[in-house]
Amino acid sequence: MDWQAARVSLLLAVCTAALLLPIGVWLARWLATTAWGGRPVIEALLMLPLLLPPTVIGFYLLITLGQGSALGGWLARSLDLRLVFSFEGLLLASVLVNLPFMVQPLQRAFAAIPLSLREAAWVCGLSPWRAFWKIELP
Repeated sequence: MDWQAARVSLLLAVCTAALLLPIGVWLARWLATTAWGGRPVIEALLMLPLLLPPTVIGFYLLITLGQGSALGGWLARSLDLRLVFSFEGLLLASVLVNLPFMVQPLQRAFAAIPLSLREAAWVCGLSPWRAFWKIELP
């Protein structure tokens, strides 16, 4: 068995989950509670990894983040960050591909919480942050 591949896969899974949890919860709650007019555009962009084949997503990431592109060249020059064929690039791709699977169910759950319940928590003296931790998140 190739233990190096198993180690990288396990590390990727742990790091992806650690990054997805705060990003996914924050984004899902924001999408569920905001009335911003551009929300459908964000939701559509978020669902792109579900619609595009993985090879297409990988190709776009290679084109966008390669050192020949403006963004990839800037990352390499200013931050000394090369995302193509590196663990950091693999982690970024994993987070982007898995983000819809995290956000969509959480968004539906946050949207199911009535606004009156949030308002009741605020009236009882809970700050929005404490209401999130004690009422919305559980």
